[in-house]
Amino acid sequence: MTVEEFNQTVDLYADNLYRFILKNIKDEDKARDIVQDTYEKLWMKVSDVVSTNAKSYMFTTAYRTMLDLIRREKQQGDMSEVKMSNLGHSKQYSDLKEILNEALNKLPEIQRSVILLRDYEGYNYAEIGEITGLNESQVKVYIFRARGFLKEYIGKMENVI
Repeated sequence: MTVEEFNQTVDLYADNLYRFILKNIKDEDKARDIVQDTYEKLWMKVSDVVSTNAKSYMFTTAYRTMLDLIRREKQQGDMSEVKMSNLGHSKQYSDLKEILNEALNKLPEIQRSVILLRDYEGYNYAEIGEITGLNESQVKVYIFRARGFLKEYIGKMENVI
């Protein structure tokens, strides 16, 4: 693809690409960013992309970029929906060990056991399974749930210190 063909592609498909992304994510700024990223990726591959395939390449790239953004935001979560008072506790502590022990004591017994075995003692999942009589996938689930609770209970480090 030549520079002229690239410029024609931008002129022909920029609006369609923007509308396609905007309908999916409903955020104008993010849609503009995705379109911009798409054209940047096309420019980086300008010598590899045939001008007749440019439209499908751009829409595919934009769609995948949009999915990546959605996944990233889903993992990060939307902080506007979170009430900061629910994330931590109201007491001010200076001893992190005391806070961790308090949080661990609030866990169900099996979750506390697997967390202690994994994070404090350094056992692997199979060894923890043998010790507790659980299978490896159950161990992983209990550890995941316990870490989620601890993360929510302790909250931000600013609330702790």
